[in-house]
Amino acid sequence: MEKVIIIRYSELHLKGKNRGYFERVLITNIEKSLKGLKHELKRQSGRYLVENFDGFDVDEIISRLKKVFGIHSFSVALKVDSDMNAIYKAAEEVCLDNGSFKVETHRADKAFPLNSLQISAEIGGRLLNKFKNLSVDVHNPQFVINIDVRENGTTLVFNEFFKGAGGMPVGSSGKGLLLISGGIDSPVAGHMIAKRGMQINCIHFHSYPYTNMQARDKVVELAKVLSDYTCGTKLNIVSVTHIQEEIHKKCNGEYMVTLLRRFMMRIAEIVAKKCGAQCLITGESLGQVASQTVEGITSSNSVVKYLPVLRPLCGFDKEEIIERSRYMGAYDISIQPYEDCCTVFLPKHPVIKPSIESILDEEKKLDVEKLIEDAVATLEVVSL
Repeated sequence: MEKVIIIRYSELHLKGKNRGYFERVLITNIEKSLKGLKHELKRQSGRYLVENFDGFDVDEIISRLKKVFGIHSFSVALKVDSDMNAIYKAAEEVCLDNGSFKVETHRADKAFPLNSLQISAEIGGRLLNKFKNLSVDVHNPQFVINIDVRENGTTLVFNEFFKGAGGMPVGSSGKGLLLISGGIDSPVAGHMIAKRGMQINCIHFHSYPYTNMQARDKVVELAKVLSDYTCGTKLNIVSVTHIQEEIHKKCNGEYMVTLLRRFMMRIAEIVAKKCGAQCLITGESLGQVASQTVEGITSSNSVVKYLPVLRPLCGFDKEEIIERSRYMGAYDISIQPYEDCCTVFLPKHPVIKPSIESILDEEKKLDVEKLIEDAVATLEVVSL
C-alpha cells in the first residue's frame, strides 16, 4: 500500500491535437512547484500521479499544488494491487468511523471480475460490518470513498478532492509585463492573467527618496507571492523620481497623475520589448480613481504604440478585488502603509476627464524622450 497524489488537469481535455504541448507545460510547472521535495511524477491515463514522496511532505505538496494553474483537482490516495482484499484494506484506512457514506467506483480495467456496482456494494458492506456507527446514504452522504480501478493492475482509493487553481498552465499563452504597485489591485490582475496561461514579468516604478525602501521591499514581497503562482518571475524596477520632479516644476499640478501614467506606459513598453513580453497588464478598474476614467485610460493607452494593454479588473468592484487578493495571499502585504510613487506630489484635485489636447500641451513643457531615456537607465532586474 503506497500513498500517492492524483492530479487531474483542468481545461486541457478540451484541447485537440496540440493537447500534448499544454500537458508538457503543465508537467514542467508541477515539477518547478515541487522543486526541493523528494517525489516522482508519472502520467496515468489523463491524470498524473505524484509518487515516492516523504509522508511528512504531504501538506507542503498540497499547498504548492494548489497554486499551479492548469490543475482542476487533486486527491491524496492509497495505491494498491487490484485485488478485493487489498482494495478493502485501503478503503478501511481512508474510511471515517462514523457518519453517512457511500462508495463510488470507476472501473477502467474492464477485465476486472466485478463491475463498478458490485465493487461498491461489496466494499460498502464490509465497511458497515467493521464500523458500527456508519450508515449508507447514496444521495447526500457526509463522505464518499472513491475507488478507481486502473488498467495497469493497480487501484487508487481516496475520500477527498482538493480544488486546484484551474485555468491554463502558465507559459502556454505567451508572456506579459505587469505594472505592479504596492496596492491591492495590480497583483490580483497579474494572478488573473496568469490563470489564463500567461507568463508574467513585473515592472515597478519608485520615487526614492520620496518613497522609502520599505515601499520597495513591499513590492518585492508582492511579486514573490505572485511568483508562487507563475513558477517564478522577474521584477523590473525603474526610478521615476526625476520625472515627477520635472512635472511638478513645469506642469499644471492637476495633470500630475495623468502625465506620470503616460510616462509609465511608455517606459513599460520599452522594458516589455527588452524582456520579450507581448502585452502590458494593469490593475485598473473603471472609475475607481481619477486616472481610471475612460478619458484617463484613453490618455495612457494612446502612448503605447505596439502592444495590447490588458485590464482584467476593469469591471470589478473593490470588494471583489479584495476577496481575490485575500485568496491569493497578497492582501495583508498590500495594506501595509508604505506609499508608492503615485502618491508623491499628488494634487488635491486631479483632472478626471483630461482631453488629449490639454495633455499634449502640458507635455510640450517637458523633454519627454530625455526623461524616458534617463528612467530606463535606472532599470534594475530582480529574479524571484
